Amino acid sequence: MGKYLKGYSLYLKIILIIFLNIFLLYTCSKVDAWKGLYDQCVTLYQQEKYSEANELAEEALQLAEKTLGPEYPNMARSLNNLAMLYRVHGKSAEAEPFCKRSLEIMEKALGPDHPQVATALNNLATFYLVQGRHAEREPLYKRSLEIIEKARGPDHPHVATALNNLAKFYQARGRHAEAEPLYKRSLEIWEKAFGPDDLRVASALNNLAGLYRAQGKPAETEPLYKRSSEIIEKARSTDHP
Repeated sequence: MGKYLKGYSLYLKIILIIFLNIFLLYTCSKVDAWKGLYDQCVTLYQQEKYSEANELAEEALQLAEKTLGPEYPNMARSLNNLAMLYRVHGKSAEAEPFCKRSLEIMEKALGPDHPQVATALNNLATFYLVQGRHAEREPLYKRSLEIIEKARGPDHPHVATALNNLAKFYQARGRHAEAEPLYKRSLEIWEKAFGPDDLRVASALNNLAGLYRAQGKPAETEPLYKRSSEIIEKARSTDHP
C-alpha cells in the first residue's frame, strides 16, 4: 500500500509539472504576441502615426485582458498606451479612466512603492495638467518623488527628473520659493551623475534661470543662461567638429 501511494504521489507530481510547463509555454507565447503588438504601437507612436498606433494599442489591450487577465502588469502598459493616444487626439476625459486603471494594476501587481507606480502617477498628473485640475496634480508629483527617492536613492537621476516635475508645477502656480530648492537640487544631481558639461545640466540651468527671470532677478539669471549656452555650444562642436 505504501509503495502504491508513493508511486501515485510521484505520478501526480509529474502531471503537475507537465501541466505547469504547458501553462508557461502558453503564457509565454501570449506575452510574446502582446510584446510584438506593444513594440509596433510604440514605433508607430514615435513616427506620429497615431491612428495606426491606436488600433494596435486596442488590439494589445484586448489580447492582454483576454489571455493574461485584467490584473496582469502588461494590461497596465496597454492601458497607458491607449491613454497617451487618446490624449494626443485631445480626448483627455476619455483617457483618464485608462490612466487610473493602469495605476491601480501597477500598485496591485508591483506594490505601492515600485518605480513603475511613480511613472503611472506622473502620467496621471500630466492628464490633470491638460484638464486644468492643478490641485490634484501636486500630491501625485509628491508621491512620485517619494517613491523614486526610496527606490533609487536620493542622488539618482530619476530623482532629479521627479524634482524637476514638482518644481515646474510650483513655478507655474507662482510658488517660486518652493520651486527654487527643487531646481537647485535637480541641477546638483545631474552635475554629479553626468558631469558639468552634460546637456541635462544645461536644461537644469535653463530651468533655474527661467525661475529667476520670472522673479525679476537678472543678476542671478544671466550667468545661468550663459553657462547653459556654453554647454550647448560645446556639445554641438563635439557632434560636428
